[in-house]
Order: sequence, then C-alpha cells, then structure tokens
Amino acid sequence: MSRLLLAFALAAALAAQAQNYPTRPVKLIVPFPAGSATDQVARVVGAELQQALGQPFVVENKAGAQGAIAATEVAKSAPDGYTLMLTTNTPQAANVSLFKKLNYDPVKDFTPITRYGTTSFMLMVRPDFPAKDLKSFIAEARLKPGKLSGGYGSSGSQVSLAMLKQLGKLDIVEVPYKGIPQTITDTMGGSLQLTFVDLANALAQQKGGKLRGLAVTSAKRSSLAPEVPAMAEELAGYEIIAWFALMAPAKLPEAIVQRLHETNMKALAKPELKDKFALVGTDVAPLAPAELGKFIEAEVAHWAKLVKLAGIQPE
Repeated sequence: MSRLLLAFALAAALAAQAQNYPTRPVKLIVPFPAGSATDQVARVVGAELQQALGQPFVVENKAGAQGAIAATEVAKSAPDGYTLMLTTNTPQAANVSLFKKLNYDPVKDFTPITRYGTTSFMLMVRPDFPAKDLKSFIAEARLKPGKLSGGYGSSGSQVSLAMLKQLGKLDIVEVPYKGIPQTITDTMGGSLQLTFVDLANALAQQKGGKLRGLAVTSAKRSSLAPEVPAMAEELAGYEIIAWFALMAPAKLPEAIVQRLHETNMKALAKPELKDKFALVGTDVAPLAPAELGKFIEAEVAHWAKLVKLAGIQPE
C-alpha cells in the first residue's frame, strides 16, 4: 500500500513541477550560427514560449561540426526542461551518415517535443554570374570542370550541392563552412561562385539583389518564391527538404513535454506566427512528440539514402 501511495505522491509532485514549469530562464540551444535559418526560427519560437510561459527563453548559438557540438552538449544535459535544442534534420538525422563516429545518438539521447515546420534551399550565384537560369548554369559548369567553388554550411546544403554534382554530372569544388551565413558572404565577395542557401536567407538576398536564385531544392516550386524553378524541372528526381523541431535531453518528464508541446501548438495556430514563419522561409508543419519520434527514425534512414545517392563519404 505504501508503495502505491509513494507512486501517487511522486506523480503528484511531478505534475505540480510541470504545472509550475518554468520557474527560471530556459536555454534554447541552436546548433548553427546567428543569422542562420535555425537561429531565426528559434528567435520566433523563443519569443512565443517566453510570452506564454513567463520566463526568458535564451537563444545560445553553438555552431560547429554540422551541429554535432550542440547536440552532444544537449544530450548530456539534465532532463529538467531548462536546456532545450531547436534542431534540424542535420544533427538529428543526416549526421549519422555524414560522420563515422558521433558522440550522441540522435534518437536515444533526446526527447522529441514538437516539429515546427519544413523548408528547402535555393541555389544562388552572384548577379553578374554568366548563367541566368539552371539550364545555362549546368552548361557553364560543364565548360569549367573543377573551376567553380560551392560552399555549404549544413547537411541540407552539403547534400544539395553533392546531388547537383551527381545528377548534373558536374565537377565543382566543395568548401565546408560552420554555417550558411558565411557562404553567402563569400559568394557575394566572389571567393565562392555558388552556394545553397536556406529559404529564410535566400528570400532576403534575392529581394535585396545581392544574390540571384536559380532553383529551389523542393520537388515543386515554393509558394514563397514561385518565380524560382525547382531543381527537378531540369534534374529529374532531385528533392531536398529540411525541417525544424524542438528537442530535449532523453527522459524529460512527460508532463513537461506536454506543457511545452501544448504551448507550441497554441502558438503555431496563430495566423501571425504563420506569417513570421513565411518571412523566414518556413511552412508550418507540426508533429506531436510521438509522431516526431517516429519521423526522426524514418529521417535517419532517408538521409542515409540521400547521402549515399549524393556520393558523400563519411568524415
């Protein structure tokens, strides 16, 4: 009988803890640099959570190793709800196939909370690049084997570039970066000739006339940039989609998971949040904790196929 009472007392204590959560600031770790799409989504989401839950959600950027540095730190943190990660398909799915060894397990070491949305990438060049569309870009690249340099700063941009080379039969030098914002700077400066940019940053560059978009990586044109063709219009079978989700260390109490997820769902239902997501190139596409967990397992397998198809060797 006393065991039963103890179990009830424990359950009641956990429920009360979750009801009062959070009682102090929460760290929202972002595995990419300031200005990246993930960072922009994190700041939109962090402001919503802060307003709803009454405590600061402090964004901390921990870039490097395709998000593996941040993911390792979060995986080893206490599962108390005060260290969360605004993650993507890079640390949570693709890294399994991009690295020979990871210091974390993207499935076992995390508690899924909410998927927020999906996005894609845009192939971008300087406005003075000779090719004005994807077809002429491919022709230009074939005339200059090994002469063009392309930068990438995430698994999505890395696989996008490798897939372009593979399906287009192109010889382009690949240059790794800690994040996409730096590839934009170097493409504008001329040390890179091309880069794949997340839609959040691509739309701003396209609008400002600093870079020109040649194609998007989604299977069809994006409603956010309908004038830019899909890569698949020229290269059949080409499709790369990225996503954003909130994760916590493994074994986060269920009551805190539910409190965070319900708060997220209320925020995602707001029309103004949909508009803010559109400004950062993201379509709202929520998933609940259990669905997100299954989705990530499927994504690990999906990105393994993409990485193999792109001909990338793990580091």
